[in-house]
Amino acid sequence: MPSIDFIKNIQENDRKTFFKDFENSKKYQDKSFEEENPIKSSNSRPLIADFTEYSPLHNGHFHCMKTAKAEVPDGLFVAVVPGLFERSGRGLPYILHRKTRAEIAIAVGADIVVEGPPMGIMGSGQYSLCLTKMFQALNTDFIPRGYRPFDGYEKILERISLGHGVAPKPYKIVDMDTKEIIYNGKLEEDNYVIVSFSKSLKKIGFDFKDKFIFVPRIEGVSGTLIRKACSENNLDSVKTMLPSETLRILEREINGDRAPLHDLRVEDCIIDSANNLSFDELLALNFFNEKLVTELISRREEKPFESISEIENSIFYGFSSHYKNRVLSILETRINADMISEYINNYPSTVRVLNYKNEAILEEFKEKVFENGNRYVKNIVTD
Repeated sequence: MPSIDFIKNIQENDRKTFFKDFENSKKYQDKSFEEENPIKSSNSRPLIADFTEYSPLHNGHFHCMKTAKAEVPDGLFVAVVPGLFERSGRGLPYILHRKTRAEIAIAVGADIVVEGPPMGIMGSGQYSLCLTKMFQALNTDFIPRGYRPFDGYEKILERISLGHGVAPKPYKIVDMDTKEIIYNGKLEEDNYVIVSFSKSLKKIGFDFKDKFIFVPRIEGVSGTLIRKACSENNLDSVKTMLPSETLRILEREINGDRAPLHDLRVEDCIIDSANNLSFDELLALNFFNEKLVTELISRREEKPFESISEIENSIFYGFSSHYKNRVLSILETRINADMISEYINNYPSTVRVLNYKNEAILEEFKEKVFENGNRYVKNIVTD
């Protein structure tokens, strides 16, 4: 089992990386990109950009990758794997560090793995916007997405394939181009992500007509059972759900006390934030609002927090576990809202490559990103 010092070291290093990227993005604002990266023509292969968390990479992810590669056999497959602070869009820690997740992705067939945004410290709209800005910045030609089929969803996918933005409203889904209600009801998480992406892509002005590759989810894979097996170091119970490369690397990381990470947080930092940050300091944090801050301070004045569960229980009744986990992640990292806002505005001025198949592929990727000029990406670095 990884030590708490191992987790603290990840958080400290990621804070340094976040602030370095933030400062660099401000420096790039006043520079002319075209002077540093002259416009060039290219006959590069189409780029397939797949956002996925790979926590860990299971047969469902592998099926989506293989389907996309089969549909675009000459494509350059780029996996966008989040990212700093190792917290998911649901605010939960990942099972494996992103460098290890990137290693697995290359082992099963990806060409390049780039680092996605720090999802765990953002609201869902914020990280959806960052991810779609990454698609735009990479000159993406195709975006594979897994979905769960049900009656009525095909119509939504048809509109997105036409390049229409589709927006989730309370208990209905609306075509942003025609203003029609195309579905009545709510969507589950996997299907909601596709709709959210279309809305954000429309917002940034990216033409995604015919770019999505929709892949029906396969059966027989359970994230819950995989997480349980990792916690109990009983991978044999889920070996049919995972590619052999994932099993091999996961076993290596568990044996080396570098995994699993998904049950671990820097608890003393979270409790210290909840107990000792002032009203204004808490209110300045990303995702926080006056109601949440007032409640936290009211509870700690009665009795200082002694555990994470006490902090969770102080967050308003009825709020989802995702909301509560995001709050914990933000207390853990202490990143302010104004900084996140500027970070998103400049994202992704630096593209960080976590892993790649070989040097020739890396150079091809750089050429593809910079072909015909690129006013979004200022720098590509390997980590």
